[in-house]
Amino acid sequence: MTRQGKKRRGRALLAAAVLLAALGGGLALRAVGGDAHPHPTPVQSAPRFDDQGAGTPLELYSPVALLVECGGGQVLLSQRGEERIYPASLTKIMTVMLGMEALPDWNVTVRLPSNFQSLYAANASMAGFLPGEEVRVADLFYGALLPSGADACLGIATAVSGSEPAFVERMNRRARELGMEGTHFVNADGLHHPDHYSTAADIALLLDSALQNPAFCRVFTAHSYTTTPSIAHPNGLFLTSTLFDVGIPAQLGDGAILGGKTGYTEEAGLCLATLLQKGDRRYLLVTAGAPGSHQSAPYHVEDALNICQNALPGD
Repeated sequence: MTRQGKKRRGRALLAAAVLLAALGGGLALRAVGGDAHPHPTPVQSAPRFDDQGAGTPLELYSPVALLVECGGGQVLLSQRGEERIYPASLTKIMTVMLGMEALPDWNVTVRLPSNFQSLYAANASMAGFLPGEEVRVADLFYGALLPSGADACLGIATAVSGSEPAFVERMNRRARELGMEGTHFVNADGLHHPDHYSTAADIALLLDSALQNPAFCRVFTAHSYTTTPSIAHPNGLFLTSTLFDVGIPAQLGDGAILGGKTGYTEEAGLCLATLLQKGDRRYLLVTAGAPGSHQSAPYHVEDALNICQNALPGD
């Protein structure tokens, strides 16, 4: 079977598993007070969901949630996993994965575009690089995933493809190869656009593929990183993970949150893609649409903590 055929087969298996879980085979969740909508809308309040299969209800803020075993394994929890969402900065998983494939020498220095005006105007999250600055490829990867820097994403896109539009074509091509049938990208950073969308199941496929690269896994699970000293930043930039910045407890029973990528726009709500572990087994959790903002309580992270403590299978 060709690589593309394998990806399509994997996509079909995951889609079938998501459907079975939604119908009751797994840890299914039921929305209280509201049906699924065909298109994502801004979250106005904190939806609550109940686990119908357990004695103690599992309550989540996120209206979209998908928990699967790494390696295309069993779907353990599914709520609207195939519903269209705005992925916000979860987009950067694809950007960094493609960057690592195309730029294998992390010591190479690339020059950033000379104008960040569109990013500033959109109030995009930034790593702190300057327009026209020369930056090591390694610093761009950490800058995109840890502080969710749109400046780093623009640097990756232009270094790989010469321009962001050309890089976006590459992103959509890879999405098709992976079987991400519910996904379409418009930019490299996840800033809102009505035609920039995905699904939790597609993001899980993407993250599962990206984590097969040990280098990606190393960046994805990092808590902090200091960039290479430069003329613009003599002491380097100290970058911290937007996931671990909120203060995740060291003890989560016998489970652990190893790493993750947060996301937020007003239209997307709070989004999160995380790598969890219990014993020697690893899991991928994707949530989207939680209420709140950068200034509110981290409801998406609270959901991840809840699931890590209460929804991972026993040994």
